[in-house]
Amino acid sequence: MNVQELEEAIYERYINPTKRKRTRRVGLEFEFPIVNQHSKPVDFGVVHRLTDDFIRRFGFASLERDDDGYIYSALDDKTGDGLSYDCSYNTLEFSFGVEEDMGQLDERFRLYYSFVQDNLQRNHHTLTGMGINPHYQINQNIPVSSERYRMLLHHLSSYPSYGQKIPFHHHPNFGMFSCASQIQMDVQENMLVETLNTFTKLEPLKTLLLANSPWGKHYETLCSRDGFWKNSLHGLNRHNVDIYDLQFESVDEIVAYIQSMSIYCVEREGKYINFPPTKLTDYFAADQLTGEYFDGETYQSVTFHPERSDLHYLRSFKFEDLTFRGTVEFRSVCEQPVSEIMASGALHAGLIENLHSLTEKLDSDHVIYHKGYNPSELRHLFNQRELPDIFDRKEISGLLLDVLRIAEDGLRRRGFGEERFLQPLYPRAEQLLSPARQMVDGLLSHEKTMDDYIAEFGRL
Repeated sequence: MNVQELEEAIYERYINPTKRKRTRRVGLEFEFPIVNQHSKPVDFGVVHRLTDDFIRRFGFASLERDDDGYIYSALDDKTGDGLSYDCSYNTLEFSFGVEEDMGQLDERFRLYYSFVQDNLQRNHHTLTGMGINPHYQINQNIPVSSERYRMLLHHLSSYPSYGQKIPFHHHPNFGMFSCASQIQMDVQENMLVETLNTFTKLEPLKTLLLANSPWGKHYETLCSRDGFWKNSLHGLNRHNVDIYDLQFESVDEIVAYIQSMSIYCVEREGKYINFPPTKLTDYFAADQLTGEYFDGETYQSVTFHPERSDLHYLRSFKFEDLTFRGTVEFRSVCEQPVSEIMASGALHAGLIENLHSLTEKLDSDHVIYHKGYNPSELRHLFNQRELPDIFDRKEISGLLLDVLRIAEDGLRRRGFGEERFLQPLYPRAEQLLSPARQMVDGLLSHEKTMDDYIAEFGRL
């Protein structure tokens, strides 16, 4: 496939779905750490019994089983809601079929969460609303026994063979203890450029409100998920991860950016094949490539030919990710405290509904911008426990409150009463107190223990 054919394939997969009229539908995904309350590794037997009980209670029908016969994914064909285990049985994920009214998703979430939490707590386990499993050092951080998750860990664990090309961290299994809160929303082609540009500029402010994955000996970093992706093998090609550190001028430039991303796996005859991350232009220009697959006992080398359909295996980990569904998925947010679980989704839904106002606010901003830093650098600075002195805290608080008011106005336009979900973010904006900062302040002052926060952040 030549460059022109690749451009056409990218347009077909990513741009054409945005040509239809945008709806106000919202899709949500919540990933929760599972915690053994006896400070022991998660008992996978407890998890498997929970899964069986959940399916009996709610009638989820479409099931996927791991190599040992355990269910790791279940779907309700009527609603599109799913229960699954993300990467490992230490993380439970709820995903929701799309709805226009987030209130309907909230009702279903409360029903599912209450059942799961009651079931787990009877067996001395619990869910909590954190972006890092607080027992990650205790748990068995092993993947769900399946083709996909085995492939993923094998791929990420190969980073030592790449030397010092990027500052790799040493946690290739980070996906087994890092948890996110993600939202997808429809986007039309004529608003695609503005959506990616404006929400990229919003990223530094989001971390001040939503960071919830402290990391480091003294919790120096408040949102660790950025570094986990960026400095893993996923980030060998920086265009696959993190923020867009450029301003798009056209849809053609977005297509060109996608062309510059790398692909690292495909499937052949039901088997995943791993290979070194390869830019799409180089991948599709090759006559054949060499990779490896798991034959049930060990990894075998294999030669294969690229196919047009392999574009389906491109994995982007951008903070604002254009999908093949004609949606943008916002994936930079840590899982949130359970009682405030809908706040992040409401923020994004309100802002995309009021996109032009948000664009005007951020384009004219001098509180954080026009001080020598781009969005990526600002997000990195704001992810630190100590806010740099060059920024005025009161002015930042005022800017955050303005953004929340823009979101609230957008939610009112949607007309479903969803603005109530934003309320927990106002005190966070006023005090510059994200859940991570709240937790770290309490832990370092010894006012609360991690067990206190596990319970508090897990309370519905």
